[in-house]
Amino acid sequence: MNKTWMMLGLLAVMLFIAYETSSTTLEIISTTTGLLCVWFTARENMWAWPIGLVNVGCFFYMFWEVKLYADMTLQVFFFILSIYGWVIWSTKRGKAKVRPTRRMTKSMMVTLGILLVAVTLGWGYMLTQYTDASIPYADALIATLSMIAQYLLSYKILENWYVWIVVDVLSVYMYYYKGLHALSFLYLVFLGIAIAGLISWRRQYFTQKAA
Repeated sequence: MNKTWMMLGLLAVMLFIAYETSSTTLEIISTTTGLLCVWFTARENMWAWPIGLVNVGCFFYMFWEVKLYADMTLQVFFFILSIYGWVIWSTKRGKAKVRPTRRMTKSMMVTLGILLVAVTLGWGYMLTQYTDASIPYADALIATLSMIAQYLLSYKILENWYVWIVVDVLSVYMYYYKGLHALSFLYLVFLGIAIAGLISWRRQYFTQKAA
């Protein structure tokens, strides 16, 4: 019950900030569905996936309007990974509500690290050369990190939260700089939920490992 009231309180604060900063209806819907999606994800609730698909659609259009093209393109990958994650979380779960949490392997860590550098540089260069992107390399870095985090989340790998925490910190600054104040505040809230999600998932992982 306390967690439910906390969630309602966060929604109320976000709506107030959106009103005070004259946020658009689309931004309000995006931030609200985004908050619900991350909240349910941290609690390992399957509702995270359908709500996430709505959120992805809203973000796609919103990022197109403010010329954050890497983030816009990212939503296509998010849509695909969200459907895939919905399927993955629903399989091999036995009597549990969702599939058990796993850890990242060393080979996966090295591979994703190389991809992070290569994709960020390549994507940033493309945005610089062929678009009027506002902050191309920062946009590309956050987008690439987000894609990696979503991939890990879809496979229910614990380390997704570490990556999301980095994404959230960088996003707070970038969206504030772009004047998306409600969205910037949302990512500040995401940061808190990501930390809570990490703690919860770690506790659950070590409990299931001990069992």
